[in-house]
Amino acid sequence: MSAPRADLLALDADTLAALANRGLVKRAARELESGAGASVALGADGEVSASFPDGSRTALPVGVPLEAGTCSCPASGVCRHLVGLVLAYQAEARSQAPDPEQSGPEQSDPERPGPAQGPRDPAGQAPEAARLPWSPAEFDDDALLAAFGRPALAAARRAWERGMRASVQRMDPEHPAPSVELPSCTVRFPVPHSLNFALSGATSARHGELVTLAAWAFRAADQDGTPSGAVRTVGGARTPGKAGAPERAGAPGEAGAPGEAREAEPSGGTRVGAADPMAAVTALVDELLRTGTARTGPVLLAQLARVEAELVSASAHWPAAAAAELRAQAEAYAARDTRYDPDRVAELLAELLARGRAADRALALGSGESAVTQLRRTRLVALGCRMSGRGGRGRSAEVFLAQPDAGIALVLRKQWTLAEGQEATGAELAGRRLLGHSVRALAGANLVSESVSRSAGRTVTVERGRIASTSVTPLGDAWASLPGPLLLHDAAARLRALGGRPPRLVRPRIEAENAHVLAVAEVGPLGYDPARQRLEATVRDAAGTAVMVSAEHDVLCPGRIDALAAALESGTVTHVSGLLGQVAGRPALDPLAVRTAAGLVHPDLAAEGDPHPFDALPPVATDPLTEALTAARTALAELARTGLESALPRQLAPTAAHVRRTGLRTAAALLDALGADPTPARWADAAIHLLTALDLHREETGRS
Repeated sequence: MSAPRADLLALDADTLAALANRGLVKRAARELESGAGASVALGADGEVSASFPDGSRTALPVGVPLEAGTCSCPASGVCRHLVGLVLAYQAEARSQAPDPEQSGPEQSDPERPGPAQGPRDPAGQAPEAARLPWSPAEFDDDALLAAFGRPALAAARRAWERGMRASVQRMDPEHPAPSVELPSCTVRFPVPHSLNFALSGATSARHGELVTLAAWAFRAADQDGTPSGAVRTVGGARTPGKAGAPERAGAPGEAGAPGEAREAEPSGGTRVGAADPMAAVTALVDELLRTGTARTGPVLLAQLARVEAELVSASAHWPAAAAAELRAQAEAYAARDTRYDPDRVAELLAELLARGRAADRALALGSGESAVTQLRRTRLVALGCRMSGRGGRGRSAEVFLAQPDAGIALVLRKQWTLAEGQEATGAELAGRRLLGHSVRALAGANLVSESVSRSAGRTVTVERGRIASTSVTPLGDAWASLPGPLLLHDAAARLRALGGRPPRLVRPRIEAENAHVLAVAEVGPLGYDPARQRLEATVRDAAGTAVMVSAEHDVLCPGRIDALAAALESGTVTHVSGLLGQVAGRPALDPLAVRTAAGLVHPDLAAEGDPHPFDALPPVATDPLTEALTAARTALAELARTGLESALPRQLAPTAAHVRRTGLRTAAALLDALGADPTPARWADAAIHLLTALDLHREETGRS
């Protein structure tokens, strides 16, 4: 008699919903409960077959994914009958309820311990033995080849050789399924020792490639002992060997034969002799620093556009995004637009130079990222909306969306250009249409779509002309069921986990990397700082951590402060979504939306109402370190504006003395060196050091 199907017993409702969709799972469950479910049989070869009252017959052989099962119904892909087969088989196994200790391990590999083969317990959980820790590193290249084919492994090989950013999460009590966060998606392995039910969220064209990369990332992490959750660059000239085995220079699917020597490559994945995509960027930034950004004309703007295009072509996504932003700043300066920010220009110049200097090229350039990844049927949960628009007639709405299957947040952005003389607040823009719905409705909804793609920076787009394949439904209680770290019960623990990130100037340009939902246990008093026009309130999360909710007044969102205050004082707050950071050394949340018993409140979309009475907050004491670092940043920004060929470098001595009095001797020495030798390299040394120091200090104090 065939052993029970442990892979089917390990499938829970969430995994089935990811393989099919939640509606099919619910319908199949209702049919089973009503007695209209399938009659199942387990064949001697392990194939599970089922017959349904409507006459449909379904079969799922061993060693194939759910979508490869057969069904006599006319539906394509994973139909409700295939889902019903799994549910009926699980119910049949529960009804038999054998002793789990009598169930043997999987027999396909007698030397590999497998999960218990018994049924789930009454709560629907897999047997305890099935939850024993395991690693996808156990899959060798032969298993990957058999599961996904040679083209998938060849594509994975090319991506691996370029190098990529990856974060491996091993199985533990808080993470029941091992997973890998790749640049283009998150790959999960919810069924132990099975590749057939691995989840990537990507379309079938790239699924095999991404699961293969995830297995290789686990191999590399297990070999060098990389801790769970750590972000590191993996890849290079060779894929890692199977756990416990030496690395192999070749792998199935590559051009050369296994074991054939390959061309040496640096750790970042750029082949020896290949053109450095940052060389032209560094040369152009050097020229801008010498002449000054104030002298940027049509020729330099065209050069910036060309360099940006070359970076995109070289898949250097992060410097390409910085170059695009720098070009927009230069155009704003030429047009005398108030969007121009000299401090931001200095930061962008320093960022481009820092990424060119970085030792970890794949991390700094984003060369291992896919520019765009098409996702399969995807469920997204709205976290709220942020309205913005500085100067001119441009307005922008950013709808933050959680992708529960991947455990990350994404951004859907919409921009408008207003007519001459037209003004529009967040409340007025809330009624504008986005994906066939108002911005307000979309900012508080569940979105299920078959036409979603995400960029390397985690922005979301929906393919034009395919809106009909996207459904929008009310949010309900979706926030409460979000996985960690999207849903936070301990904000301080999350900040500690983020403490090891690389400096902002060289880390990936990820949208919404700090977007979370905080479960609120208690709301404290509110206060208002009239000097900064900022509302501050203290809430406590489930772990008892005090988190400051802080929002500033914005003329584009005149109802923001009053709407936020009314929601927090309602006494029924359960969750607050927002961007997590630190202020005065403690967790702080820049709020996007507040969930109360009356529903979701969007401060940025609220209409202006009667002013809310507030207690005044005490004045903020001056921080000498922030003051000195900010003054130095301003001096460097002015130097970038006027140019190193001006007389301004000789005037850096007072700024250097100010910085030295605060105890920042290295920063002061770098400013002195720049004053004595005003070269782009000296400017880069000082700017990178000072901006990194200012970022680190802000994380500790929250001052700006």
